[in-house]
Formats: sequence, C-alpha cells, structure tokens
Amino acid sequence: MISGNDKFERHPQNQPHLRGFMCARPHWTRRQFFRMAGGGITGAFLAERSYADGIATTNPATINRARSVLFILLAGAASPIDTFDLKQVDGVTPSDFAPETINGIRWPAGLLPKIGGVLGDIAIVRSMRAWALVHNLAQTWAQIGRNPAAALGDIAPNIGSIVALEKEKERTPAQAFPTFLALNSNGAVGSGYLPATYAPFKVIPAAAGLANTTNPDGAVRLEDRWNLLHSLDDPLRVDSPYGKPLEDMDEFYKAAKGMTYNPVVDQAFKFTSTDSARYGGSAFGNALLVARQVLAANQGTRFIQVTLGGWDMHQNIYDRQANPRGNIYALGQTLDDGFTELVKDLKASGLLNETLVVMMGEFGRTVGRLSGQNGRDHYPHQFCVFAGAGVKGGRTIGSTNDTGAATREYGWSRDRDVRPEDVEATIYSAMGINWKYVNYNDPFGRGYEYVPGGKDDLYGPIDDLWS
Repeated sequence: MISGNDKFERHPQNQPHLRGFMCARPHWTRRQFFRMAGGGITGAFLAERSYADGIATTNPATINRARSVLFILLAGAASPIDTFDLKQVDGVTPSDFAPETINGIRWPAGLLPKIGGVLGDIAIVRSMRAWALVHNLAQTWAQIGRNPAAALGDIAPNIGSIVALEKEKERTPAQAFPTFLALNSNGAVGSGYLPATYAPFKVIPAAAGLANTTNPDGAVRLEDRWNLLHSLDDPLRVDSPYGKPLEDMDEFYKAAKGMTYNPVVDQAFKFTSTDSARYGGSAFGNALLVARQVLAANQGTRFIQVTLGGWDMHQNIYDRQANPRGNIYALGQTLDDGFTELVKDLKASGLLNETLVVMMGEFGRTVGRLSGQNGRDHYPHQFCVFAGAGVKGGRTIGSTNDTGAATREYGWSRDRDVRPEDVEATIYSAMGINWKYVNYNDPFGRGYEYVPGGKDDLYGPIDDLWS
C-alpha cells in the first residue's frame, strides 16, 4: 500500500501519465434505446474482443456488501464549509444556519435540518481533494475515476459502465431493466470504448412513467409486427453474416421489447403526487423516488446515477432575492428534502443494507470570506458522503483545519488525502469487483486499469468506512 502524501505524490513523478484529448462518449437516450439508433453499435470495431477478458494481477479482498450503487453528483460543486464540513466564519456565515452538534458532527441545522436527522446513517469524508478545478474536466473525472486528459481518458467508461460489465453475468432472463440507469443526468459520461450495452440509459423521471413503452396500435399489433420482423430478419440478426454489430443491434431490440407493456416498468417509473411531495416535489426528489422504486423492483439495475446541478455559486450565495434559484437555501432545501427521504425509505425497506449511496461534487469552493460578488469560487478541498451497504454512519473520515482550507487529519489507512480514484476503488470493492483488474481489450492494447494505478496500489478503497 502506498500511504502518506509524500510517497503518493512522488509516484506519478517516477511514472508520469501521458496526456491525450477528451472526446464525446456514447450513451443511450430514451429515443435511442427504443429506436435503436446507430449509437447502439458503438464499440463494434472491437467485435472480436471479449470485453471481460483481462488480467487480475492480484486478487485483493473486497468489501462485497452492496448489490447496487446510487451515485449522486452535486454538479457545480457544493460549498463544504456551508454544508457537510460546516465552518462558522465571523460576519459571513448566516445566523439562520443555526449550527448544532449532532452525533459529534458540527451541522447547519437551519440549512439542512432533515439530513441532520439521518446523520447517524451516513459517513462524511472530509479529507478529500479534487485534481482539477474546471467543471467539465472534474465532473468527468468524478464519473470515470481518472484524468480525462490522460492516455486512455478519452475512451474511459463511466464507473457505472464497468459495474454493468462486471454484473452482466448475474442478470437473469426475467430482469428487464438496464443495468446502468442515469436519472436527470443527460451529461452523464457514456460507456467509452465498451459497447453501448453498458452505457447509461438516460431518463428524465415523470409521473406518467417511462415514455414509448406502449404502441398506438396496441399490444397485439405490436406482437404481430415483432414476430414478422423476426421471421424476415433472424438470419441477419442471429449468428449474423455481418458479424457482431448486427447481433448487438438485435440485443437492443430485445431489451427495448422487454420494457414494453411491462407492469413492473410502470410500477417502478410511475409515481404519485403524494410520493413526489414527500421527496420535496422537485425534479431531484422525483429522480431519487424513481431510483428507490427501481432498486426495489430488482430488475437488473445495479448502478444508478442522479445529478443535482446548480451549485456553482460564484455570486450571491446567501441572497434569496438577488439569486432566487442559485442560492444555497434553495438548493439546500431540494437536497435536504430528497436525500433525507431516500435514506429513510431505503432504511425502512431494508434496501439500505445492500445499496451503497455515494454523494459528491466535482470539487469544493473557496473558504473564509466571500468573493467581491458575494459568492464562493472553485477550490480543491471537497467532501464525499457515503451511506448503506454496511457503511458505519454517524461519523466523519478525516478533518480539516479551522478554515476548511486543508486537511488536518486524513482519518484513513492510507494517511493522505482521498482522491476521486479512491472513491472509484471504494465503489468497486463494495460491489465485490476487483479494483486492481486490468482489461487488455482497449483499442490501443495498453491495458485498461479499472482504477488507474490500482495494480501498483497507488489508489485503493476507503475500507475505514466499514471499520
């Protein structure tokens, strides 16, 4: 294990990472999923490769407590010292934040009162730092667990795509939902060089449920057309003379067909106004509500990404009138209502025992006094919240100095700041996935490490969350 910041920072100097260009990554939109657009065959140039064949240089022990992961991205980057690492700045911190100490954690009870009631179920990592302070770069970094500008960064899959790849073999024929679901996450990174089978299925939740799952001519007519299609096309779709691209397309058709006229789909993706109100009546709350219902359905979804944007508060961070939508009170209430109800519902149903919840932004925000525009700018120190799958709640991992500008105590076994790659390794370990695995199916034959530097033990899981 490489522990300590000095050793950690020397390692990349001895083994520098090459840089490349970022590119757009394939993903499924709802329309692509049902209409089978050309994106459904991305990765076909690797048709003869096996996407799960690689080398496990070592087989580290994994936590293996989670059946599923719910990853919440606070896009724009929430201010730690106003939320999950509260610091009271004289003459700056609003008095109505009403700081209290709950479970030994200093907390803004006036801003996030409901989350204060479930602190016993969550663990807050306060010794985390981002590598980059550019939104697009750092948001991608958080989703792929590596530098997007590094050698394989422009083909790197979403963490959820790796989970989908690894868990595909555990799906049963009756499970109709996509393995990787992205809610309110149109900007979610796709499957990189992997086939679009492992890309996020992107949905904006609506009370009416999932669109395009019925046919205007009815179920009987749809079935007739489906049977006719296969009577004509099966010689081209099954063991196709045109190779894997046509077979992949057939798999998309089957996946889409499995979600049509399916009462389980309606039950998971529809919701009532009453339930929506419990989650705050917001788009974010609706996404968490659908996420909880999808997890309860147990239809093969193993990774769900939900995005709550708007945290880029350079101006008037506390001003409700000058900044009615982008102030911390408005976003704070949305987060407070939705996240709290999610944790309570998952706990009440028992799903929290087998679901790892991870919540983070792409970086932090400046500490101390406000900027000249009464806001907070970009800053590397950030937080990450964990819950479920056996994570021991009611505590913090690491601590910061009096201003929140730097780590005071690392609080975990590697004795250094936590990085996005460590969060990635933690997710894989919680899911029972070998985070040191290297796949030699990338287009360049370089070897795609599930966690970059993982085989050298440069990064690793935050096992202390469970100890």
